[in-house]
Amino acid sequence: MPSQTEVNIRKAVTKMLNTSAAINRQFRNPFRKHMFLTGVHAPMLEELTLDDLKVTGEIPAALSGKYARIGPNPFNPDPRGHHWFVGDGMVHGIRLSNGRAEWYHNRYIKAGTLERKGGPKAAGGPRRGARDTVNTNILKLADKTLALVESGPFPFELDENLDTTESTNFGGKLTAPFTAHPHEDPKTGEWHAITYESETQDKVWHVVINREGEVTSERTIPVQDGPSIHECCLTDDFVIVFDLPVTISLAALAQGYHFPYRWNDNHKARIGLLPRQGEVSDIVWCDVDPCYVFHVANSFQNPDGTVTIDCCAYESMFAHGPDGPNGVPCGFERWHVDPSAQKVTRNTLDASPQEFPRIDERYFGQRYRHTWIMGQPSETVSNFVAENKLYHHDLETGERKHFSFGANMIGGEFIFIAREPSAPEGDGWLMGLVIDAKTQTTQLQIFNALNIETGPIGRVHIPHRIPPGFHGNWIPD
Repeated sequence: MPSQTEVNIRKAVTKMLNTSAAINRQFRNPFRKHMFLTGVHAPMLEELTLDDLKVTGEIPAALSGKYARIGPNPFNPDPRGHHWFVGDGMVHGIRLSNGRAEWYHNRYIKAGTLERKGGPKAAGGPRRGARDTVNTNILKLADKTLALVESGPFPFELDENLDTTESTNFGGKLTAPFTAHPHEDPKTGEWHAITYESETQDKVWHVVINREGEVTSERTIPVQDGPSIHECCLTDDFVIVFDLPVTISLAALAQGYHFPYRWNDNHKARIGLLPRQGEVSDIVWCDVDPCYVFHVANSFQNPDGTVTIDCCAYESMFAHGPDGPNGVPCGFERWHVDPSAQKVTRNTLDASPQEFPRIDERYFGQRYRHTWIMGQPSETVSNFVAENKLYHHDLETGERKHFSFGANMIGGEFIFIAREPSAPEGDGWLMGLVIDAKTQTTQLQIFNALNIETGPIGRVHIPHRIPPGFHGNWIPD
């Protein structure tokens, strides 16, 4: 634990930096056109409740629950210092049952930061500091629907209509920061997360939550420079830590940027194999060529003791301007992590720019065959919006299938839903939102997961544009 003197020094430095940031933001142009506040990214202005949505094609009768996806929807946004990752959270949900689309709801995550801007009254519950914006992922954990973000804030719990009920620290047991990407081990029901916060540059945390939603472990891992760690992954024996060259930039913070992380050539890129059982001091760090990873498809152990990681990797990130994610576009890669040599070898499976990989989550942390990924723009600096494709990679045969959404159509992350609990891997459906930029409307498209090239089997029509967002999941009844 830090000494009280260290805590006081950090508070004083943070106060000075925040004061400097507020002053410097005032000197920027408040009217400039920001790529993540205009066009398809322009935020929605109200919460809606729409019943009995139009459906074309077929919604499988077995689907009974909600598709929910979250993303930034800034309330009264100011382009000065804005970044896509920091906008106020808004969840969008479509309820499906008996082959019908019963409703669409969009709801703000009722955070204190939103209320202080003049938005809806904040929900109750514990907070981990004043900064409590949550906008990155939504999932079901221990029968609770939770909205998540990385770098500190506690999750918010949502009710069956996706209204915010309260923030939660899991009954007072979570004291560490939390993450947008906890992962469930389907063998044990445990959830694992690697978490960080901008206020602490010398450590990150490994947090474990059991299937009942109880925090059973919080372990600190020493690091340097305050790395941004968006993702983690698992094997039977390890939690994998991505310590890569995107770190806190005090200069960017002082200049008034709300997301103060930048590419850092001086930060060594490495992958940590943290034993799930044992001591933090037993972690094995393996060098990797400089790059950045937002999202993994999967990871697993091999009989020879090595580890395989499948991911989307960028050659750089946050190195080409302050407004949003930018970097040399990534492809789909397979990494070979050798703990004996303490080295990672990167191999390209598909060089086409792509992001948001998803798999059949029943196989997370294990050998698997299928992954689905969204095509991405090829430009280094973009607003992450382009006419794109949905890819299906068969990692056993090497075959790649794809479906092009078409002119003016912009697809976001697609998720997999198994046809039934005992179905073979990949036997089920894909589901995700697709924006029609011409008509300013949105579709929830549903595919047979192993036959995406034949196009969607069903479409739910939403009569307005849902701004691009981050992650979603199926919340079953």
